[in-house]
Amino acid sequence: MAKGKRVLVTGGAGYIGSHMVRLLLEKGYQPVVLDNLSTGHRDFVPRSVPFIKGDVRCRKDLRKAFTRYSIDAVIHFAAALIVPESVENPIKYYENNTAASLYLADEMLKAGVYKLIVSSTAAVYGDVKKTPVTETYPTIPVNPYGTSKLLEEYILRDIVKISKLKLIVLRYFNVAGSHPSAKTGIRNKDATHLVPSILKVAAGKRKRFTVFGDNYPTKDGTCIRDFIYVVDLCEAHLAALRALNKKGLKVETINLGSQRGYSVKEVYEACCSVTEKKIPLVIGPRRAGDPAKIVASSAKARRVLGWRPRASLQKIIESAWRWELSKENRERH
Repeated sequence: MAKGKRVLVTGGAGYIGSHMVRLLLEKGYQPVVLDNLSTGHRDFVPRSVPFIKGDVRCRKDLRKAFTRYSIDAVIHFAAALIVPESVENPIKYYENNTAASLYLADEMLKAGVYKLIVSSTAAVYGDVKKTPVTETYPTIPVNPYGTSKLLEEYILRDIVKISKLKLIVLRYFNVAGSHPSAKTGIRNKDATHLVPSILKVAAGKRKRFTVFGDNYPTKDGTCIRDFIYVVDLCEAHLAALRALNKKGLKVETINLGSQRGYSVKEVYEACCSVTEKKIPLVIGPRRAGDPAKIVASSAKARRVLGWRPRASLQKIIESAWRWELSKENRERH
């Protein structure tokens, strides 16, 4: 195997992580997966890929990965990410998202592994007042999930200053869609993401789709969000992996979004078009903390990574619909 090709993927049995594992294989890398399967699925990971059932919060599990395999870089997806749950159980989020990343970085340094890509979130920006959001926008998170990820960023940047660690933090906006093969996707009957929430109604798995507020100061009264295809997102991680080999690069923070916003009603109508169904819809009250509009600036991603998203909203929804109807999507949670 070529030097620099073995990549530890934490959370590699989850939604985004499993897509990343498949892309790494396609591009000639050798992924190694570490996942505790609390929300991931063992069958999402191809049998040819080394798999360790373990937890990033457990130093013993981390050491097992670094001693058993000669790891060249780490892509860190493992995290807890449900906003309402973070409000109810902040300790879980600071442990899973903040403390775990500290343990990971420490064990990387002990093992002589110095390349790290971390998945962060647009939630670090909080209640956004101006779009498109650049990486210099104030970070004032409004829930423990966003705070736990921002603290993670702070800690890792401090470690970069005193070590050989090289770090790229990728802040996601709204990730959606599924692998073209429909072999992996969001398998969770309680999924709260917008696109699968609508498509589950179309597939007869839920009775109706609820729009949380239709009186926002937007073109149709519903919130506007920036959607990015999960495979495009993984391509950005691959570009970040290559960027870590550049001399002079030490730490970067980069937004991942399309720089184009769609309203909830527009996404709903697109789902009706793709599925050829009239999906039952009701209007509910606003949810606390939902900004009217949040759209990413993708300028830095183009400049630093040479990356831009390619998939249209229709392609994203078509891929998600194939997954929703696939036999591989057997909901277990």
